[in-house]
Amino acid sequence: MKRPQSMWSLETLGRMRLSRHFWMREFLSSEIGNFHEISNIPDDPDLAQERGRAFATALLDPLEETFGRVFVRSGYRSARLNAFGNAHKLNCASNDYPLECHIWDLPDRPVAGASVVIPWFADRYAQGRDWRDLAWWLHDHLDYSEIWFFPKLCAFNLAWRPVPLRRIDSFIAPKGTLLKVGAAPGETSEQRAARYADFPPFRGIALPV
Repeated sequence: MKRPQSMWSLETLGRMRLSRHFWMREFLSSEIGNFHEISNIPDDPDLAQERGRAFATALLDPLEETFGRVFVRSGYRSARLNAFGNAHKLNCASNDYPLECHIWDLPDRPVAGASVVIPWFADRYAQGRDWRDLAWWLHDHLDYSEIWFFPKLCAFNLAWRPVPLRRIDSFIAPKGTLLKVGAAPGETSEQRAARYADFPPFRGIALPV
């Protein structure tokens, strides 16, 4: 699919289904783009969809199946839009930052990710729940690459890569790196499981071969 040249072709792109629960349109919305009138359209729609499908199927669908609705706070960003956001200090990492996960269609960087909120957990976080309870649940149940937590709503960047890094960081206290690449968790499996004992039962999706 070529880069959309009309509203109709952009509509077609938005209607592309990435997984059981997610569609491309959900990831194209951008407050930065809307306010500054910068279109958020993939340069390589096919590559963006391919990686978006892997991301949504492997990581987002199991979250929605388990916790209910998952809110996409910030999804795909075009390279142009992300560079603008970084240059104007709008909470966008530089395009060449190794852990930047929002640009899904850079040929030499196989990654797809989004900043998401789980309302089920956000309600409990607002009442004082430790973000690490969710972090360790994610670690024990999903084949993620990177996770990065933020204070507002306990939103977190969740990234897919074909070869996962398995790294967790946070801007919520205690700030810093919870899990380094290649390191063992600082808590035993029993300690981690006790943190999320009251979570809903995990519901992954078994897809046909």
